[in-house]
Formats: sequence, C-alpha cells, structure tokens
Amino acid sequence: MTLPAFSRPTPSDMRRSMGRFTTGVAVVSAEDSDGEPCGMTISSLTSISLDPAIILVSLTHGSRTTDAVEAGGRFAVSILSSRQEAVARRFATRGGARFEGLPCDRTACGLPVVADALAHLECTVHSAHDVGDHRVFYGDVSELRWRDGTGLVFYSGRFGDFRDFGHDEVPWLF
Repeated sequence: MTLPAFSRPTPSDMRRSMGRFTTGVAVVSAEDSDGEPCGMTISSLTSISLDPAIILVSLTHGSRTTDAVEAGGRFAVSILSSRQEAVARRFATRGGARFEGLPCDRTACGLPVVADALAHLECTVHSAHDVGDHRVFYGDVSELRWRDGTGLVFYSGRFGDFRDFGHDEVPWLF
C-alpha cells in the first residue's frame, strides 16, 4: 500500500498520524486548591534526564489537572499496567470525581497515585511552557518506586499490552 501525498496537517490527520506511534499510558495526578485529587490519562510522558532525574508531561490547556499542577507546583505520575485499562479510560473522560472509590496510594508529599501501577513518580515543576494547545511541564523527580510487570500501551485509538520478541534486554547506551 502506498502512502498518500503530503498535505498540511489538520487536527484529525495529526491525531491519526501520531496514533501510529505506540506509547505507554500513565495518569498524572495532583491536588487542586481545595485539596481535592484530580488527574488525567496521558500518553505524552518522556524521560528527559537521568541525572538529575527530569521528566516531561504534556497536559491539555484548561483542564482541572493542568490548573492544579500549575498552581501547586507539583504532580505525580502513575505508569499503568496492562491490567489497568479501566483506570486509563476513567481518567480519560472529562469531569467527575475520578478518584472516588478508586484504590489509591499517596506519595511522600501526599499526592494521590493509582494503586498497583507499575511505577510512581513524584515531581516538582522544574519549568513549564505553553506549546500549541498544551502546557508542557518538566518535572524534577524527587521520589519514585517501580515494580516488574507488563505496561499498558496505546496504539491507533486502542489499548493493548507489550509482547517482546524473546530477545535479551537491550541496555540504553548513553
């Protein structure tokens, strides 16, 4: 099958094109000014630096979570396991008390995180920038924990899991 001709990107074409890039799935969480937990599902999570430990998350402008991270200067990340699709869907919808009735843990500074996730990271905002329709936050990772398991992935509008090809682990060489 051949690719169509190049064209100017529309939001829907951009979504379809970037949907061809398989990503992990995580929940960013914070507390609003009333101390209420808030969070949203993201697939835009990147490790920027190992030493010092800095990550990047990209959050939609105007969301309650984005406003809480901006105001509070801190956030947490829960990297979801392949068994947590329902959690990803819950935090991907607009509005509602997403943490209500959900088993949660707390980070050292008290931020809510999703129980049984593969990893939890607690961050202080290092810097933030408006980029298009999102606010990009760089977070200094102050605390983290992780466990083994299979991650939840997102590809072309669908959730799935990772299946390896049976090779030995490839270490990052940087």
